Amino acid sequence: MTTTEARPAVPPVERSKRRISINPRQSGIYVAFALIVVLFEVLTGGALLEPQNISNIIVQNSYVLILAIGMILVIISGHIDLSAGSVVAMTGAVSAVLMVNSHMPWFWAVLITLVVGAVIGAWQGYWVAYFGIPAFIVTLAGMLAFRALTLTVLGNQGIGPFPDAIRTLSNGFTDGYLGNIGLGPLGGADLVSLLAGVAAVAGIVFTQWRKRMGRLGYGQDVDPFPIFVLKLAGIAVLVLALVVQLARFKNLPWVLILLTVLVLGYSLVAGKSVFGRHIYAVGGNLQAATLSGVKVKQVTFWIFVNMGVLAALAGIIFAGRLNQAGPTAGINFELDAIAAAFIGGAAVQGGVGKVVGAITGGLIMAVINNGMSLIGAPSERVMLVKGVVLLAAVAYDIWTKRRAAS
Repeated sequence: MTTTEARPAVPPVERSKRRISINPRQSGIYVAFALIVVLFEVLTGGALLEPQNISNIIVQNSYVLILAIGMILVIISGHIDLSAGSVVAMTGAVSAVLMVNSHMPWFWAVLITLVVGAVIGAWQGYWVAYFGIPAFIVTLAGMLAFRALTLTVLGNQGIGPFPDAIRTLSNGFTDGYLGNIGLGPLGGADLVSLLAGVAAVAGIVFTQWRKRMGRLGYGQDVDPFPIFVLKLAGIAVLVLALVVQLARFKNLPWVLILLTVLVLGYSLVAGKSVFGRHIYAVGGNLQAATLSGVKVKQVTFWIFVNMGVLAALAGIIFAGRLNQAGPTAGINFELDAIAAAFIGGAAVQGGVGKVVGAITGGLIMAVINNGMSLIGAPSERVMLVKGVVLLAAVAYDIWTKRRAAS
């Protein structure tokens, strides 16, 4: 009888030295974002990364980033939503009627508007999930119908102004609760904002360390420790640089705090929850998900409900920023959100994508808009560049998948 000598287990430390794990599909978007920022920083003579301009980029594009969070989940599940812009306009009009015309307290008006968004999402989700009509057709019909309802609600005119609380959420900044501290040649900066940045960096380091130790515990490959430290250091520098610039202007925008909460919450839902895994399963292989017991219809239904709620939130933010709800609000917002999702790494077939990637894609579009505006480029050239960037992002995604398959 022959005996087989068991191979000794490879210690976690040795596993971490095997190779540097780089996923070009995931890391490419962040490299591209950094290069675009550097390019426009040079072209604008340093104006792009000025404190006020960074704040403007965040505030002016907040509603698109909110839509991108919902859109990435829709696209991961293998669907699309063409009605998001019209829902933004519709819900913004509803909030204006409640707060301005009916003088309803802003808190209840916001709550009712979010419910209206959920009802709109449920309406579209029903036809897609339970009636089997493709999402492209359902949301295309919704784009037309909800735009018509917006014109009906507003009577083809704007309604405003909005309450101070809504305007503060859309355009305002946190108060300097602890005053400013000196940063040498950079001048003064808000202490609370700086502490928030330090706390954010500490949270990132803690979560990444836990993730690394968990992978080592399961015997999976991880980056060598020096590379791991360098990555964390790079992230920390970027976060602190952003926070310092914002703290030098008018502290942290309230809408940035809202976006941070949404990104963290939806990242946990997409990456850690059962519902999030079901979204990826439905988009990755619908038949396999069905055979595995995933309730595909319910997952699809709730994805569209969520999209409606986020579109309603974006509608309130956009109307508050302009201080009125107008009949032309939300035009092409859905295209910007879809572009952000695909530039951020979503796959055309579904099953692939991350919330952080969609936010990065949205920021790339925002930097292109802002940077080309600073250098005085005409609008048609901005549209041309954005179209080329979108095409290049999808082409890169397809190329990396073919390369991996071969």
